[in-house]
This record gives sequence, structure tokens and C-alpha cells, in this order.
Amino acid sequence: MTDHDNSTIHDGRGHGSLEDASEGFPLLPPNYSTINTSDDNVLPADPPSHGRTLSWQSAYILVISRVIGSGIFATPGAILRGVGSPGLSLLLWVAGAGVAACGLGIALEYGCMLPRSGGDKVYLEFTYRHPRFLASVLIAFHVVFLGFTASNCVIFSQYALFAAGVEAPSELLRKGLAVGLLTAVTVVHSCFRATGIRLQNVLGWIKVGLVVFMILSGIFVVFFRRPGQEEEEGIRIADATTTRQLWDGLWKDSHWNWGAISTALFKVFYSYTGLENANNVLSEVKDPVRTLRSATTAALVTSCCLYLLINVAYFLVVPLDTILTSGELVGALFFQTVFGRQIGGVFLSLAIALSAAGNVMVVAFTMARVKQEIARQGLLPYARFISSNKPFGAPLGGFLVHYIPSFLVIVLPPSAEVYSFILEVEGYPGQFVAIAIAGGLLYLRYTRPDLERPFKVWIPAVVIKIALGLSLIAAPFFPPKTPPASGLFYATYAIVGVSILASAVIFWYVWAVLLPSWRGYHLEEEADELDDGTIITTIVKVPKTEFGDL
Repeated sequence: MTDHDNSTIHDGRGHGSLEDASEGFPLLPPNYSTINTSDDNVLPADPPSHGRTLSWQSAYILVISRVIGSGIFATPGAILRGVGSPGLSLLLWVAGAGVAACGLGIALEYGCMLPRSGGDKVYLEFTYRHPRFLASVLIAFHVVFLGFTASNCVIFSQYALFAAGVEAPSELLRKGLAVGLLTAVTVVHSCFRATGIRLQNVLGWIKVGLVVFMILSGIFVVFFRRPGQEEEEGIRIADATTTRQLWDGLWKDSHWNWGAISTALFKVFYSYTGLENANNVLSEVKDPVRTLRSATTAALVTSCCLYLLINVAYFLVVPLDTILTSGELVGALFFQTVFGRQIGGVFLSLAIALSAAGNVMVVAFTMARVKQEIARQGLLPYARFISSNKPFGAPLGGFLVHYIPSFLVIVLPPSAEVYSFILEVEGYPGQFVAIAIAGGLLYLRYTRPDLERPFKVWIPAVVIKIALGLSLIAAPFFPPKTPPASGLFYATYAIVGVSILASAVIFWYVWAVLLPSWRGYHLEEEADELDDGTIITTIVKVPKTEFGDL
């Protein structure tokens, strides 16, 4: 499949002009999406007014910078402590890459079939057209109320202050710096679009380069350790003997317990989150189908290789018993071993701060465009402003919609426990979305075999993704060994997450079913065009008598 120009329609069976395809279908503006108005054709949206400007490199960075985050400095140590042996730990990282590939395959099939911005919003609306507007309202609630960028802003603040030598910062300073990063990212991306893309590309490559540097540093320490360094720094460094012991005891003390393995797997799965990030901005990507397939696959292979190699570097440099008994981040132990405690602490803090900043940039870039797509459908207040790319050629309104909840989540929570709870609430409803999309793909394979699919995922991979999603939905309702430190019921975050989705269903029923029936009108969609050429949908109330006359 290739890019579509203003005169091309994609009906799943071939391509033709709007004039040729107009028989039996309403003639709509050239870049208007017919996802909600027709069961027989799909017209991908044209790129924004600034055109398709995202290169392969930019698409790759959107994915890899979203996937590789600050967790790489903590997660490997926690997984090793959970499963007991480096061999089983590495095996889980490979298994996690396989499961991540299953989810990526679903995103690739949908993205290549519907190459336009919006991601999950587009896929749900295309698949679940009845009841009308229900899928749109559900995804709007999920994205607007739970799609914020707060965690990495806070992480950036904490580690940037530590690197600057501020050991006990006040809460005002910590939150102020986090809000400062969020504000700076919003201003740069919304007012200086090209500069923002270049900056996030640079940060992304720095992040990848940092992990490669750590891997090479580990090799250097093992083979070129200075005599006496251990005594100078007061730390234990792995040597040739411990390296041989690592190989000989690769599977020693493995915990072949499903509870321990499943807990570790969840951490691995989370580390691969974000492979579908480029799907959210496909209307701006050059040669979107080909770029999506190659860039996301390259990002998956890159992240898998880097995760495996950095784990090996951790195990070679830091003795296993130190990792197993220390409560510190494994990244902290690594940097202290390589550079000493003082310099290593600064290196670690800068590395985590840069990783967090890069994550904030790519998440804000894509999520603002998803919210712009929601506004284009008429589902948000001030939809014309939020949908527009004026005055700087970027979705300023979408960034503001993204900024406000992120700002509130950073500023309002009074404690770390409440903040962590909010993050859990953010992620839980996403499992329902993932299952709906995977199940919808199976449904389309059966009901719409005629649709053009430049990429087809292996069906067992879709089943694996659904099974994993169901297990993650059920997991919060199994009592943990130790009660939460906050004192809340252990499944509270799951209940709150489900309540948000239930609220969306109630809102949809009142807005789209109850009120129209009570007041005697239908909700209909009308296409409109903004000054910058952006096509939007306006949802209007059509009296039943008038509708019947039509």
C-alpha cells in the first residue's frame, strides 16, 4: 500500500477516484474519514497542512525512546531477585520480546490497513461501529482522563536535582521542576514543531548511545580492571573468577514458581511498552505503511538486543550476591562499580534524567495528536480550536488538553502512595482496550476478508495477546502476600479504572440514546473545514421529523 492523495479511496478491494467510488456512497471532502459513516469504504485522512514530514528516523525514535525508559536502571535487578538466577532472568527477557512482538503484530496489521493518525481510536471506531458512538466515547474518556505524562516528569525532577547536588529538595522544588519540564516540552512541540522533532531525535539517540556505552563499559571493566581499584573505592568488583562462576551457575537457584515468574514477566512486559507509539501519528509519516513496518520492527529488535546485553553487563560487573542482597537500583550498583560511588551517582542520575526527558517528549508528541483526532470528531468542547494546527503548524489545542491533566497529576497528589496509585489507575483500563483491539482484529478477519492488509499478524499471536490481557485484568483481584503500604484495598486501582470506563458508558447512554429519545432528535455528523484546511466533524441534533423527511 502506498500513500493516498486527495483523489484516492481505499475500499479494501482496490483503489479508484472519488468520482468512480461515489456511486452508492456520499461524496465527502477529500480527507474526511468515513470510519463512522460507512460500512463499505475507508478513506484515510490526508496529512496535516504541514504535510508528511516525519522521516524513518523520527518514527524509529518515537518508538525506541518510548520503549527504553528509566526502568532499564531498576527492572533487571528486581527481576533477578524475583527469579533467582541470571539464566532464567535472561530467558524471561527473550520471552517478553516474543510477547511484545505479538502485540506489535496487531498494531502493524491495523496500522497498515488504516494508515492514519489516532492509533487505538481509529481501530476501535472502525471495528466497533455499533452501538453508534460507544467506541468513540470510551476511547475519548480513556485518552483524555488517563492519557497523561506525569511519572517521567517526576522522575526527571528527582534525578536532575540529585545530579545537581540537591540532596533533600523541597516538595515545591521537585514538583516545580517536573512542571517546568512538562511546560517546556509543551511549548517546544506546539510552537516550534521542527525544533521539537529534532530535539526528541537527539535525546532518543543519546538514550540508545547511553545504553551502548554502559554495555561497552561493562566489557572494559571485566577485561581491563585496574589493580587496587576495589580497595580505592571500597566496593566489590566482579573479576575473572566471578565471571566463570556466573557461567557455571547460570541456572543455579532458579525459582521455577509460576507466581514468581509471572510477577517478573509483568515487569518485562512493561519494559517493552510503547512499540505502537508511531501508530498514533501515521498521517504525518512519510510512506507510512513501509515506514511503520520497518521502523517498529527495528525498534523491537534494538530494544531486545540492548535489554539482553545490558543485563549481561550488569551480571558481569556487579557480583550476583550483591544484586540479590542490595535494595539499590542495579543501575546504581553498576555505575558505582565502573566510576566509583561519587562520580557513578552523578552519571546514574544524569542517565535517568535524560531517559525520562526523552520519554516525556515522545509521549507528549503522539498523545497530543490522538487528542486532536478526538476533537476532530466533535467529541470535545472547543473542538474547532483543539482540532486546528494554527498558528504554528502543530496541534496547540491537543497539547493543552494533554498538559492540563498531566499538570494536575504532578501538582495535586499529596504523597508518593497516592501518586503511585494514580499511575496504576492509568494503566489498568488500557488492558480492556488492548483486548478489544485484538478481538476486533479476529472479528475483521472473519467478517471482512476483502480488506487490503499489507501486513497480516499470525493468529496464535493475537490469541496470546488476549490471554495475557485477561490475566492482567484478573491479577489485581488476587490478594498479595503483603498489604499495600497505603492501607487501601489491594484492588482499589482496578475498581477505579473500571469505574472510569463505566462512567464513559453511562455518559454515552445519556448523550447518544436517552436524551435523543426523550427530546426527539438524532445525532448526525456533518463535515466542516477549518481555515488551515483541517477537516473536522460536527455532531448536530437533527429533529426526528426532519430526519424522516430526508
